[in-house]
Amino acid sequence: MTAHAGTLEFVGLALFALAVVHTFSTRYFEHLAHTRTAHAGLWHLLGEVETVFGFWAAILLLFMAVAYGWDTSSAYLDSRQFTEPMFVFVIMVVAASRPIMQVASDVVRAAARVLPAQPAVAGYFLSLSLVPLLGSFITEPAAMTLAALMLRERVFATHASNRLKYATLGVLFVNISVGGTLTSFAAPPVLMVASKWGWTTEFMLTTFGAKAALAVLVNALALTLVFRRELSERAEPATGGTTRVPAVFVAANMAILAGVVFASHDPEVLMGLFLLFLGLADAYRRHHGRLLLREGLMVAFFLAGLIVLGGQQLWWLQGVLSGLDESTLFYGAAALTAITDNAALTYLGSLVEGVSDEYKYSLVAGAVAGGGLTVIANAPNPAGFAILKDHFEDQSINAFGLFLAALPPTLVAIACFRGIRGPVDEIFDWDAWAAWFAALDGSFLFLLILPFVVAAVGLWAEFARRDDNK
Repeated sequence: MTAHAGTLEFVGLALFALAVVHTFSTRYFEHLAHTRTAHAGLWHLLGEVETVFGFWAAILLLFMAVAYGWDTSSAYLDSRQFTEPMFVFVIMVVAASRPIMQVASDVVRAAARVLPAQPAVAGYFLSLSLVPLLGSFITEPAAMTLAALMLRERVFATHASNRLKYATLGVLFVNISVGGTLTSFAAPPVLMVASKWGWTTEFMLTTFGAKAALAVLVNALALTLVFRRELSERAEPATGGTTRVPAVFVAANMAILAGVVFASHDPEVLMGLFLLFLGLADAYRRHHGRLLLREGLMVAFFLAGLIVLGGQQLWWLQGVLSGLDESTLFYGAAALTAITDNAALTYLGSLVEGVSDEYKYSLVAGAVAGGGLTVIANAPNPAGFAILKDHFEDQSINAFGLFLAALPPTLVAIACFRGIRGPVDEIFDWDAWAAWFAALDGSFLFLLILPFVVAAVGLWAEFARRDDNK
């Protein structure tokens, strides 16, 4: 850590650590909402993962206003860039509309007919492979929204086993993070460095493309084969009773979606297109259905809070990244992504001057490989979380369960990104890991380990609660 950290930086780090711990503890608050109904509203609010970082960011801004004055707090807020939360909100609402979902479902069904498998099994495989890879062209948040909605109908709303639900969620988050690296504009961690480092779509396709596609296909295929029997017992979602959206509205929504993708970093154009979409959806409600406005706003609130809190982490995180060699950086980035948004991680790494091409590759590859480990690891994750969480027990997803489910597909991504370039068995080089941990600052090491300790305690408490209910 740098020696220039002051009171504000330490408070920011402490609040960030509390937010991470809170993320792993939301299931406990959801349980309180069901058992202590006198304050059910408060417990339910604290149990919403989407409110966690916004809640602690508000405390940070309040502290700044009290300790340093309102002008300082306001100036800090004005210095943050909130285009990404705006974009995720807009793309989530537009991509989830009936016309877009109809096109996506038609594409998946057409592709499923070609595969030598039952329609339900083939559709599941394509939702976890084809759609994440399409994220390289329609952006990762749009792909996450489409895939989560498809999987909700195919798996999560059909009384599937918890093993299948968590395994599906883990592979979905990892594949979305990895699948957006075929182009230079779709994945947030790539977008943060593409301009500065001169990474074009051609470069991404040749450097990351084949490895990313391999990781996505292996993860999706392996999970489909493991749960093939359970998936084959589920019927393909019915479409016969649903009136199809006329082609003119499909074309209009596709045009708006394309405009949103191209204007992803132009907030004025972005909001203009969104207002146009809202007008069209309101005028023809029967062709659009319920819009995911609440879910989208909650996700945007989560990301905005992450940006506010993340702005106070530069003083220690950049120092950690600059002190790592290429190999250690790869695994360090994958691990750090679990507690830090991978786009913020690559952005901070890009501030280090005079780095090699190997350093650049290791930073980005590690960041996207670890993008499915937690809900905060990748910007699109909260969107999938918001769409699917109601189909889990207590309408809450266990953060430790997600971590365990995402670990195997993460290792596959690591093998593809690192093993193809060098010896894959270096991940089992315990001496290298020991040297990395020994070089870490004690405070940072505590921050890195704390969420997993809290998650383990939370898991133990959950088992104890179930035993008491028997």
